[in-house]
Amino acid sequence: MKRLEKNGASVEVWRDLAGLSERGAELLREIAGRSIERQSGFYVALSGGSTPKALFSLLASDLYAKQMSHLWRETQVFWTDERCVPPDDPQSNYRMAHESLLSHVDLQASQIHRMRGEDEPERAAEAYALDLNSSFNMSEPVFDLVLLGMGADAHTASIFPHSPLLTDTEEVPLVAAPYVEKLQAYRLTLTLRVLNRARNIIFLVSGSEKAEPLRKVFASSEKDEELPARWVRPVDGACYWLVDEEAAALLD
Repeated sequence: MKRLEKNGASVEVWRDLAGLSERGAELLREIAGRSIERQSGFYVALSGGSTPKALFSLLASDLYAKQMSHLWRETQVFWTDERCVPPDDPQSNYRMAHESLLSHVDLQASQIHRMRGEDEPERAAEAYALDLNSSFNMSEPVFDLVLLGMGADAHTASIFPHSPLLTDTEEVPLVAAPYVEKLQAYRLTLTLRVLNRARNIIFLVSGSEKAEPLRKVFASSEKDEELPARWVRPVDGACYWLVDEEAAALLD
């Protein structure tokens, strides 16, 4: 593993997806343990995509599932974003997480807070914001850990380039239902107002197609509407970038 410091963030370069997934699993376990010791609970937001799926499958393995069984019992699971599809649709982020992780660990249905992608988008976003307020019992929810990926266009969660959601002011809702023109579809997403208040953020980035956008994200400290991932900057938390060698190929 090679560690770099880029614009105040810790970038760990691992050989491959398996290596960064193992590191992600260890970090998640450490953060969960600290959170439960501090406040008797662990609040985590999951992402979709092939890179997080590798991490989820590892966490569901016999080794991690048994070691973390006491932690899962104190965990509340949320999502960073969701496609506007039913929960049994192959494109559903909830379905992927449920099949690869949640159905294999010690969680009750009441601990799983999915975004209702099958509902009308604006109504689903409002309902999820209410769930956040109720679950955290505060107007500005603070996650212990947010897992994020980064697309080949540098989008993260469902905040895409030139999105009106590229701000974290109180005028922005906690949860939004943006229409993504390039996808010709609505999405549900936590906004930067939530993401940037997390105590810990882990970016998982894998593959050669991510090399150029990752280089651009760390080429400057200035915010850029073409690079949404650069806008994720925890106000009072830690941000870890776990990347494989292919994704890191263009970093200094």
